[in-house]
Amino acid sequence: MRTLYRDIAALQASGAPVRGEAGVGYVLEAGYDLPPLMFTADELEALMLGAHFVRENGDPALGRAALDAVAKIAAVLPNVIAPMLSEASLFAPRRGCAPVAVERFDLAALRKAIRAGVKVALDYRDAQGAASRRVVWPIALGYFERARVVVAWCELRQDFRSFRTDRVEAFEVSAERYPERRARLVARWRAVNSQRGEPACLA
Repeated sequence: MRTLYRDIAALQASGAPVRGEAGVGYVLEAGYDLPPLMFTADELEALMLGAHFVRENGDPALGRAALDAVAKIAAVLPNVIAPMLSEASLFAPRRGCAPVAVERFDLAALRKAIRAGVKVALDYRDAQGAASRRVVWPIALGYFERARVVVAWCELRQDFRSFRTDRVEAFEVSAERYPERRARLVARWRAVNSQRGEPACLA
């Protein structure tokens, strides 16, 4: 019972309009209920297709996260539709025959830096073998057939640049946030690509 009271208190603290008191009862005020949420067969197939793609083409941590997400969804599905998830008929094998280039650092740390909106320092070697030190504002990470590419604002070039992650020889995350919101930077990058006639292929 104490657990129930703690849960009610937590709901009230989060702003949920719960009225009442212990020993009397509680009421959730009208207008706050969520409608019933459930997946359709198409939605479940889409989720499984995405999970298969991430498992086969993402970095190891992202692949594990995809499987964990599927397990959490499966745990709450009613028995009548649970087989639609476990027996989904759509698959996404690894694209192409060539192995994906291997990074020297943990991509999970890069994804975390993108979410946090912080600067990172890269020791980078380009396709011609030229080495440079870059401080960049990472905004997106693309998973392509043979390589992964981070899109970022480069302080050295004062422009958007794309860096193959397998050419990064050293990687360091800064505690310093970059001064613009990531969504605004992505919009700017897409606009620049549009002006240059290049497809903004990263979401």
